[in-house]
Amino acid sequence: MTGARHYGMDWLRIGAFALLILYHIGMYFVPWGWHVKIDPVIDWVAIPMYATNGWRLPLLFLVSGYASAALVAKLGGPGAFARSRSARLLIPLAFGIVFVIPPQPWIELVEQHGYGGDFLAFWATDYFRFGTLDGIVLPTWQHLWFVVYLWAYTMLAALLMLLVPDGARSRIADGAARWLRGWGLLLLPIAAWLAIHAAFPGHRDTHALFDDGPAHLRYLVAFGVGWLLRVRSILFAAVARCWKAAAVLALVAFVPVAWVEWTWPGDMRAPDSAVLLFHLARQVQGWAAIVALIGVADRYWNRDHRWRATLAEAVFPFYIIHQTIIVVAGWYLLRAGVAALPSFAVLVAATALGCWLFYAIGRSIGWLRPLIGLQRQQGKG
Repeated sequence: MTGARHYGMDWLRIGAFALLILYHIGMYFVPWGWHVKIDPVIDWVAIPMYATNGWRLPLLFLVSGYASAALVAKLGGPGAFARSRSARLLIPLAFGIVFVIPPQPWIELVEQHGYGGDFLAFWATDYFRFGTLDGIVLPTWQHLWFVVYLWAYTMLAALLMLLVPDGARSRIADGAARWLRGWGLLLLPIAAWLAIHAAFPGHRDTHALFDDGPAHLRYLVAFGVGWLLRVRSILFAAVARCWKAAAVLALVAFVPVAWVEWTWPGDMRAPDSAVLLFHLARQVQGWAAIVALIGVADRYWNRDHRWRATLAEAVFPFYIIHQTIIVVAGWYLLRAGVAALPSFAVLVAATALGCWLFYAIGRSIGWLRPLIGLQRQQGKG
């Protein structure tokens, strides 16, 4: 059964990336710092944003762990796996850093730091300084930090496969599956996340790779569980047993998160006890929501559709380009003084259209395909 394709996990991956794009549209409106913001910002938008904040990124790493394990089975070894992942991740990462990302820091510098140069001058003279400009590191990978982290985790997996014999890996997977079966799949990762938060209570994710240890621990829990779901598919029985309870737990745990943000919105400082409650509830809500979503995918979405393969292929190119579209479109909306509701509609439409054009054009041109994260077409160089 480990070799059978689970269409529900494909749909979960597609949905997770779609949610990420919608979340980044929300960043234009919410009070948190970002490249470009509507004026004035809207405090209450933080509450629906927090509804997904605790699980959207770990879910991406979980489905990536599942897909990575499937790719290992297809390619047959750690060497081929490492080469494949490096080509599929590092080439579009480099392309994105050089050509896709630059409008984002330029707009931030213009709007928030008074930078006076035009975009071409910025790209030619300031972007590749390999230093900082008004506190902004240049060049930068911005939202493509996820690609960097995913590459690091897949290289770690390849190294472990190289160093640990097949028999030992099988015993480790069997032991982990025994721990996670039943209610362990819900409770043990929650306990791990709570322990990580207790050990590093003041850490906030940096997305800078080398100073983000607690975030790596949290994401690796999700990546590892995703991998185990592929190599020990019996764990889907554990999901089937507890996903409904996990959905209820996620809803209940979100109540204190929403209450804290509603009571102390924006930059208002909450009491330490409320801050502690907020962060502990986010850990519980985050993993419980992930288990619930896997359960929904397993129970209701494990079926093919004529659009599945296309959407599954499109999500990586969409991911590469989406934030630049949002930032550029948001900048023009801000300068035009467009109100919140029409701004949201324009951002959704512009992002959907721009992402699809980026994917459609890129997939039709052979030499562009690797640059936007697509495989080369068979029979072509």
